[in-house]
Order: sequence, then structure tokens, then C-alpha cells
Amino acid sequence: MFNRSKFFIGGLLIVAAVVYLIISSTQASAQYFLTVEEVNQRADEVLDRELRISGAVLGDTIDYDAQTLTLRFTIAHVPGDNKEIEARGGLAAVLNQAVNDPTLPRLQVVYNGVKPDLMRHEAQAIMTGKIGEDGVFYAEELLLKCPTKYEEAVPQQSEG
Repeated sequence: MFNRSKFFIGGLLIVAAVVYLIISSTQASAQYFLTVEEVNQRADEVLDRELRISGAVLGDTIDYDAQTLTLRFTIAHVPGDNKEIEARGGLAAVLNQAVNDPTLPRLQVVYNGVKPDLMRHEAQAIMTGKIGEDGVFYAEELLLKCPTKYEEAVPQQSEG
């Protein structure tokens, strides 16, 4: 009987250790997905935290230094809710509205790496990184979507 209870207690300790490791590693790698507006509103709260942000690239702010591989640009706020994006006419329309509305919140971004081919006006930038004390978003990963580039290539469905 005593041996069984030792194995039972040992098993519980192992399960507890595994659960603890899973929870602690999940919390350590958690990323917050925020819009530009949310980042600006919660700047102190998200300072130096790993974030994922999306916004519309303002083409006239793109500055790339090929010597240092430093890319600087500004993004404008786009909604984070897909239903809202669809209600406003789709991603291409939302990106166009975002770059042409100077009243929307904006955020400066710095990325070190090769300038992506899709880096252009009205591209959707999806980035992972951290907000610095200077209020600039320092992107570690940068993904770009250009929906206007692909919209014309999509064939229309035939109605029959």
C-alpha cells in the first residue's frame, strides 16, 4: 500500500511540473495583437512587450538605407476586426482609406533587414516587435500584403 501511494504522489508531482512548464512557457511567448490606435492609447502599458501590429504603409514615408539595411516607414491605423474590414468594402478599400485619412492614428516603424519587394504605398504591414521608449515600433519580423496588386488578377465568378 505504501509503495502505491509513493508512485501516485510521484506521478502527481510529474504532472504538476509538466503543467507548470506549459503555462510558464506560454505566458513568456505570448504576443499581443494590437491596432495602431490601441498601441498609441496603451503606449506605457505595452512598452518593451512583444507585440504584433498591422497597419497601412504610407508610401511617401518609406526610407531605406541599403548600407545599414535600415528601413523606416510610417503605418496608419486599420481596423483589427475582419467583419469591420469587409463592411467597409474589403482590405484594399480600408488600406486606401487609411493612407488618405490624416486624422487616423499613425506609428513610425524601424526594421533592420533587406527591403521587401512588396514594400509600397497602401501595402498592409504585419509586424512583430517592440515599442521603444521613443515611441517607435522596432519590428523584428515584417510581412507585407498588397491586395490591390492581386485583385485585378482574380477572375470574376461566372453567374450561371
